[in-house]
Amino acid sequence: MTKVVYEVVQHDGGWAYKVGDVLSETYPTHQQAHAAAAAAAGRQQVSGRAEGIEYEDTSGKWHQELAKGEDRPETELDDKE
Repeated sequence: MTKVVYEVVQHDGGWAYKVGDVLSETYPTHQQAHAAAAAAAGRQQVSGRAEGIEYEDTSGKWHQELAKGEDRPETELDDKE
């Protein structure tokens, strides 16, 4: 199972959360960034419905697959503050 880690960090004069190298918007307080990260992590785990997806691989070949709506990642909130 995939694991997605949300980390609360100082950013641009305030606080943000990040997943990998991607940062959220900046929040004025640590508490607001923590709450936003917790909400995002919670939404990440909500099951959806199965849907068809189409994507192009690095060689330019297109693929069609069925993405299962219940295949959700495990999430973690890493907040050292």
